[in-house]
Amino acid sequence: MRNESELARSGLRLIHRGKVRDLYSWRDELWLVASDRISAFDCILPTPIPGKGKILTQVSRGWFALLAPLCPHHVLGYDLPPEVPFPEWTGRLTRAKPCRPLPIECVVRGYLAGSAWKEYRSTGRVAGQPLPPGLREGDPLPEALFTPTTKAEVGHDLPLTPSEAERRIGAELYARVSSLSLGLYGAGRDYAAERGILVADTKFEFGIWGEELLLIDEVLTPDSSRFWPRSDYRPGGAQPSFDKQFVRDYLDSLAWDKRPPAPELPEPIVTQTQAKYREALQRLFPDLAKELSPQGEAIG
Repeated sequence: MRNESELARSGLRLIHRGKVRDLYSWRDELWLVASDRISAFDCILPTPIPGKGKILTQVSRGWFALLAPLCPHHVLGYDLPPEVPFPEWTGRLTRAKPCRPLPIECVVRGYLAGSAWKEYRSTGRVAGQPLPPGLREGDPLPEALFTPTTKAEVGHDLPLTPSEAERRIGAELYARVSSLSLGLYGAGRDYAAERGILVADTKFEFGIWGEELLLIDEVLTPDSSRFWPRSDYRPGGAQPSFDKQFVRDYLDSLAWDKRPPAPELPEPIVTQTQAKYREALQRLFPDLAKELSPQGEAIG
Protein backbone atom coordinates (compact mmCIF):
# COMPACT_ATOMS: atom_id res chain seq x y z
CA MET A 1 0.00 0.00 0.00
CA ARG A 2 1.57 3.29 -1.10
CA ASN A 3 1.66 6.11 1.44
CA GLU A 4 -0.01 9.48 0.92
CA SER A 5 3.18 11.31 0.00
CA GLU A 6 4.05 8.77 -2.72
CA LEU A 7 0.53 9.04 -4.10
CA ALA A 8 0.57 12.84 -4.02
CA ARG A 9 3.87 13.01 -5.93
CA SER A 10 2.24 11.04 -8.74
CA GLY A 11 -0.95 13.12 -8.69
CA LEU A 12 -3.03 10.37 -7.10
CA ARG A 13 -5.55 10.50 -4.26
CA LEU A 14 -7.00 7.48 -2.49
CA ILE A 15 -10.80 7.67 -2.63
CA HIS A 16 -11.83 4.36 -1.13
CA ARG A 17 -10.25 1.14 0.05
CA GLY A 18 -12.74 -1.65 -0.67
CA LYS A 19 -12.82 -5.30 0.18
CA VAL A 20 -10.95 -6.22 -2.99
CA ARG A 21 -10.22 -3.04 -4.99
CA ASP A 22 -8.76 0.33 -4.09
CA LEU A 23 -10.11 3.41 -5.87
CA TYR A 24 -7.98 6.45 -6.72
CA SER A 25 -8.49 9.70 -8.59
CA TRP A 26 -5.84 10.69 -11.14
CA ARG A 27 -6.37 13.86 -13.15
CA ASP A 28 -9.88 13.42 -14.57
CA GLU A 29 -9.85 9.62 -14.29
CA LEU A 30 -10.94 7.03 -11.75
CA TRP A 31 -8.45 4.24 -11.16
CA LEU A 32 -9.41 0.79 -9.87
CA VAL A 33 -6.51 -1.27 -8.53
CA ALA A 34 -7.38 -4.91 -7.88
CA SER A 35 -5.66 -6.44 -4.87
CA ASP A 36 -5.14 -10.09 -3.96
CA ARG A 37 -7.48 -9.73 -0.99
CA ILE A 38 -10.45 -12.07 -0.78
CA SER A 39 -13.59 -11.58 1.25
CA ALA A 40 -16.26 -13.96 2.50
CA PHE A 41 -19.25 -13.45 4.76
CA ASP A 42 -18.57 -9.70 4.64
CA CYS A 43 -15.08 -10.16 6.13
CA ILE A 44 -11.74 -9.54 4.44
CA LEU A 45 -9.71 -12.67 5.05
CA PRO A 46 -6.18 -12.23 6.39
CA THR A 47 -4.72 -14.56 3.73
CA PRO A 48 -4.43 -13.18 0.17
CA ILE A 49 -4.71 -15.29 -2.99
CA PRO A 50 -1.51 -14.52 -4.95
CA GLY A 51 -2.19 -13.13 -8.41
CA LYS A 52 -5.96 -12.98 -7.88
CA GLY A 53 -6.22 -9.25 -8.62
CA LYS A 54 -4.49 -9.63 -11.97
CA ILE A 55 -6.63 -12.62 -12.91
CA LEU A 56 -9.84 -10.72 -12.08
CA THR A 57 -8.67 -7.68 -14.04
CA GLN A 58 -8.10 -9.86 -17.11
CA VAL A 59 -11.51 -11.55 -16.75
CA SER A 60 -13.30 -8.18 -16.57
CA ARG A 61 -11.17 -6.90 -19.43
CA GLY A 62 -12.37 -9.74 -21.64
CA TRP A 63 -16.03 -9.22 -20.73
CA PHE A 64 -15.96 -5.43 -21.14
CA ALA A 65 -14.65 -5.88 -24.69
CA LEU A 66 -17.05 -8.70 -25.53
CA LEU A 67 -20.17 -7.02 -24.14
CA ALA A 68 -19.46 -3.47 -25.37
CA PRO A 69 -21.95 -3.80 -28.27
CA LEU A 70 -24.71 -4.40 -25.70
CA CYS A 71 -23.76 -1.65 -23.25
CA PRO A 72 -21.03 1.03 -23.23
CA HIS A 73 -18.61 0.81 -20.31
CA HIS A 74 -16.41 3.03 -18.20
CA VAL A 75 -12.99 1.64 -19.20
CA LEU A 76 -10.40 4.04 -20.61
CA GLY A 77 -7.44 1.65 -20.55
CA TYR A 78 -5.26 -0.68 -18.52
CA ASP A 79 -1.82 0.87 -18.99
CA LEU A 80 0.21 2.44 -16.20
CA PRO A 81 1.40 5.94 -17.23
CA PRO A 82 5.19 6.39 -16.99
CA GLU A 83 4.76 9.29 -14.55
CA VAL A 84 3.24 6.86 -12.02
CA PRO A 85 6.19 4.60 -11.05
CA PHE A 86 4.20 1.88 -9.26
CA PRO A 87 5.20 -1.31 -11.13
CA GLU A 88 3.28 -3.49 -8.68
CA TRP A 89 0.07 -2.08 -10.20
CA THR A 90 0.90 -3.46 -13.65
CA GLY A 91 -1.88 -5.86 -14.63
CA ARG A 92 -4.05 -4.73 -11.71
CA LEU A 93 -5.02 -1.27 -12.96
CA THR A 94 -8.21 -0.27 -14.74
CA ARG A 95 -8.37 3.38 -15.77
CA ALA A 96 -11.98 4.50 -15.99
CA LYS A 97 -14.38 7.38 -16.46
CA PRO A 98 -15.41 8.80 -13.06
CA CYS A 99 -19.06 7.75 -13.07
CA ARG A 100 -21.71 8.29 -10.41
CA PRO A 101 -22.63 4.72 -9.38
CA LEU A 102 -26.29 3.81 -9.13
CA PRO A 103 -27.28 3.01 -5.51
CA ILE A 104 -28.39 -0.55 -6.31
CA GLU A 105 -26.70 -3.85 -7.18
CA CYS A 106 -28.14 -5.40 -10.35
CA VAL A 107 -28.26 -9.13 -9.57
CA VAL A 108 -29.39 -11.66 -12.18
CA ARG A 109 -30.11 -15.28 -11.28
CA GLY A 110 -30.30 -18.12 -13.78
CA TYR A 111 -30.14 -21.07 -11.39
CA LEU A 112 -31.50 -21.82 -7.93
CA ALA A 113 -28.56 -21.37 -5.57
CA GLY A 114 -27.38 -19.53 -2.48
CA SER A 115 -29.86 -17.17 -0.86
CA ALA A 116 -32.33 -17.79 -3.72
CA TRP A 117 -32.46 -21.49 -2.82
CA LYS A 118 -32.99 -20.67 0.87
CA GLU A 119 -35.84 -18.31 0.03
CA TYR A 120 -37.45 -20.79 -2.35
CA ARG A 121 -37.37 -23.57 0.26
CA SER A 122 -39.17 -21.30 2.72
CA THR A 123 -41.64 -19.47 0.48
CA GLY A 124 -41.67 -21.01 -3.00
CA ARG A 125 -40.49 -17.64 -4.30
CA VAL A 126 -37.26 -15.86 -5.25
CA ALA A 127 -37.10 -12.13 -4.57
CA GLY A 128 -40.83 -12.32 -4.01
CA GLN A 129 -41.44 -13.80 -7.46
CA PRO A 130 -43.34 -17.14 -7.45
CA LEU A 131 -41.65 -20.18 -8.99
CA PRO A 132 -43.00 -23.63 -9.94
CA PRO A 133 -43.10 -26.16 -7.09
CA GLY A 134 -40.66 -29.05 -6.88
CA LEU A 135 -37.47 -27.30 -8.01
CA ARG A 136 -34.19 -28.62 -6.61
CA GLU A 137 -31.08 -26.81 -5.47
CA GLY A 138 -29.04 -26.04 -8.58
CA ASP A 139 -31.96 -26.33 -11.01
CA PRO A 140 -32.15 -23.78 -13.83
CA LEU A 141 -34.89 -21.21 -13.35
CA PRO A 142 -37.70 -21.11 -15.93
CA GLU A 143 -36.24 -17.77 -16.99
CA ALA A 144 -33.48 -15.55 -15.63
CA LEU A 145 -34.64 -13.24 -12.84
CA PHE A 146 -33.56 -9.67 -12.17
CA THR A 147 -33.32 -9.39 -8.38
CA PRO A 148 -31.84 -6.01 -7.35
CA THR A 149 -30.34 -5.41 -3.92
CA THR A 150 -29.11 -2.55 -1.82
CA LYS A 151 -25.45 -1.56 -2.06
CA ALA A 152 -24.29 -1.80 1.55
CA GLU A 153 -21.06 -0.12 2.67
CA VAL A 154 -20.89 -2.65 5.52
CA GLY A 155 -22.81 -5.85 6.15
CA HIS A 156 -25.06 -7.67 3.71
CA ASP A 157 -26.74 -6.28 0.62
CA LEU A 158 -30.50 -6.60 1.13
CA PRO A 159 -33.11 -7.59 -1.47
CA LEU A 160 -35.20 -4.84 -3.05
CA THR A 161 -38.64 -5.21 -4.56
CA PRO A 162 -39.10 -3.60 -7.98
CA SER A 163 -41.05 -0.73 -6.40
CA GLU A 164 -38.33 -0.16 -3.80
CA ALA A 165 -35.63 -0.14 -6.49
CA GLU A 166 -37.71 2.21 -8.64
CA ARG A 167 -37.97 4.65 -5.73
CA ARG A 168 -34.19 4.69 -5.45
CA ILE A 169 -33.34 5.30 -9.12
CA GLY A 170 -36.64 6.12 -10.87
CA ALA A 171 -38.95 3.90 -12.88
CA GLU A 172 -37.42 4.70 -16.30
CA LEU A 173 -33.85 4.01 -15.19
CA TYR A 174 -34.97 0.87 -13.37
CA ALA A 175 -36.52 -0.45 -16.57
CA ARG A 176 -33.29 0.25 -18.47
CA VAL A 177 -30.92 -1.45 -16.01
CA SER A 178 -33.28 -4.40 -15.62
CA SER A 179 -33.37 -4.96 -19.37
CA LEU A 180 -29.61 -4.38 -19.75
CA SER A 181 -28.76 -6.71 -16.88
CA LEU A 182 -30.85 -9.54 -18.28
CA GLY A 183 -29.38 -9.01 -21.75
CA LEU A 184 -25.80 -8.94 -20.47
CA TYR A 185 -26.38 -12.03 -18.37
CA GLY A 186 -27.89 -13.90 -21.31
CA ALA A 187 -24.94 -13.05 -23.57
CA GLY A 188 -22.42 -13.93 -20.87
CA ARG A 189 -24.22 -17.15 -19.94
CA ASP A 190 -24.25 -18.35 -23.55
CA TYR A 191 -20.59 -17.45 -24.18
CA ALA A 192 -19.45 -19.14 -20.97
CA ALA A 193 -21.55 -22.26 -21.55
CA GLU A 194 -19.79 -22.81 -24.87
CA ARG A 195 -16.53 -22.83 -22.89
CA GLY A 196 -17.64 -25.23 -20.20
CA ILE A 197 -18.83 -22.80 -17.52
CA LEU A 198 -22.38 -22.34 -16.25
CA VAL A 199 -23.02 -18.85 -14.88
CA ALA A 200 -25.51 -19.53 -12.09
CA ASP A 201 -25.86 -15.88 -11.09
CA THR A 202 -23.97 -12.62 -11.19
CA LYS A 203 -24.19 -8.95 -10.31
CA PHE A 204 -23.67 -5.91 -12.52
CA GLU A 205 -23.10 -2.30 -11.57
CA PHE A 206 -23.97 0.75 -13.61
CA GLY A 207 -23.01 4.40 -13.34
CA ILE A 208 -23.91 7.73 -14.88
CA TRP A 209 -21.26 9.69 -16.78
CA GLY A 210 -22.69 12.94 -18.04
CA GLU A 211 -25.98 11.83 -19.57
CA GLU A 212 -24.74 8.32 -20.39
CA LEU A 213 -25.48 5.06 -18.55
CA LEU A 214 -22.33 2.91 -18.41
CA LEU A 215 -21.41 -0.59 -17.21
CA ILE A 216 -18.84 -0.16 -14.42
CA ASP A 217 -16.78 -1.92 -11.74
CA GLU A 218 -16.14 -5.63 -12.50
CA VAL A 219 -18.03 -7.87 -14.92
CA LEU A 220 -18.83 -11.59 -14.64
CA THR A 221 -15.81 -12.44 -12.51
CA PRO A 222 -15.46 -15.35 -10.06
CA ASP A 223 -15.83 -12.74 -7.30
CA SER A 224 -19.13 -11.34 -8.55
CA SER A 225 -20.66 -14.54 -9.95
CA ARG A 226 -21.25 -18.22 -9.34
CA PHE A 227 -19.33 -20.19 -11.98
CA TRP A 228 -19.99 -23.95 -12.21
CA PRO A 229 -18.07 -26.43 -14.38
CA ARG A 230 -20.58 -27.63 -16.94
CA SER A 231 -19.10 -31.14 -17.05
CA ASP A 232 -19.73 -31.66 -13.32
CA TYR A 233 -23.20 -30.12 -13.18
CA ARG A 234 -25.63 -32.31 -11.22
CA PRO A 235 -28.77 -30.48 -10.01
CA GLY A 236 -30.14 -31.53 -6.65
CA GLY A 237 -27.42 -30.14 -4.39
CA ALA A 238 -24.46 -27.80 -4.12
CA GLN A 239 -22.25 -27.61 -7.22
CA PRO A 240 -18.47 -27.57 -7.66
CA SER A 241 -17.39 -24.07 -8.61
CA PHE A 242 -14.71 -21.85 -10.12
CA ASP A 243 -15.54 -19.03 -7.73
CA LYS A 244 -14.99 -18.19 -4.07
CA GLN A 245 -17.77 -20.55 -2.98
CA PHE A 246 -14.86 -22.97 -2.52
CA VAL A 247 -13.49 -20.66 0.18
CA ARG A 248 -16.95 -20.17 1.75
CA ASP A 249 -17.38 -23.94 1.95
CA TYR A 250 -14.03 -24.27 3.75
CA LEU A 251 -14.94 -21.51 6.21
CA ASP A 252 -18.33 -23.15 6.82
CA SER A 253 -16.47 -26.26 7.97
CA LEU A 254 -14.79 -24.30 10.79
CA ALA A 255 -16.08 -23.30 14.20
CA TRP A 256 -16.08 -19.63 13.18
CA ASP A 257 -18.99 -17.30 13.99
CA LYS A 258 -18.58 -15.32 10.71
CA ARG A 259 -17.46 -12.21 12.59
CA PRO A 260 -14.04 -10.51 12.42
CA PRO A 261 -11.32 -11.47 12.79
CA ALA A 262 -11.56 -14.07 10.05
CA PRO A 263 -9.32 -17.14 10.19
CA GLU A 264 -6.24 -17.67 8.07
CA LEU A 265 -6.57 -19.89 5.00
CA PRO A 266 -4.27 -22.93 4.84
CA GLU A 267 -1.90 -23.26 1.90
CA PRO A 268 -3.88 -26.01 0.11
CA ILE A 269 -7.01 -23.82 0.10
CA VAL A 270 -5.01 -20.84 -1.20
CA THR A 271 -3.39 -22.92 -3.96
CA GLN A 272 -6.64 -24.55 -5.05
CA THR A 273 -8.51 -21.22 -5.02
CA GLN A 274 -5.83 -19.62 -7.18
CA ALA A 275 -6.04 -22.57 -9.59
CA LYS A 276 -9.85 -22.25 -9.84
CA TYR A 277 -9.67 -18.53 -10.66
CA ARG A 278 -6.92 -19.17 -13.16
CA GLU A 279 -8.89 -21.95 -14.88
CA ALA A 280 -11.94 -19.70 -15.20
CA LEU A 281 -9.81 -17.11 -17.03
CA GLN A 282 -8.18 -19.79 -19.17
CA ARG A 283 -11.53 -21.17 -20.29
CA LEU A 284 -13.17 -17.81 -20.92
CA PHE A 285 -10.35 -15.77 -22.43
CA PRO A 286 -7.32 -17.96 -23.24
CA ASP A 287 -5.51 -15.17 -25.09
CA LEU A 288 -5.67 -12.93 -22.02
CA ALA A 289 -4.59 -15.82 -19.80
CA LYS A 290 -1.37 -16.07 -21.84
CA GLU A 291 -0.40 -12.61 -20.60
CA LEU A 292 -0.12 -13.98 -17.05
CA SER A 293 2.25 -16.52 -15.55
CA PRO A 294 0.82 -19.72 -14.00
CA GLN A 295 0.88 -17.85 -10.67
CA GLY A 296 -1.32 -15.07 -12.06
CA GLU A 297 1.49 -12.55 -12.47
CA ALA A 298 1.80 -10.28 -15.48
CA ILE A 299 4.43 -11.36 -17.99
CA GLY A 300 6.78 -8.71 -19.27
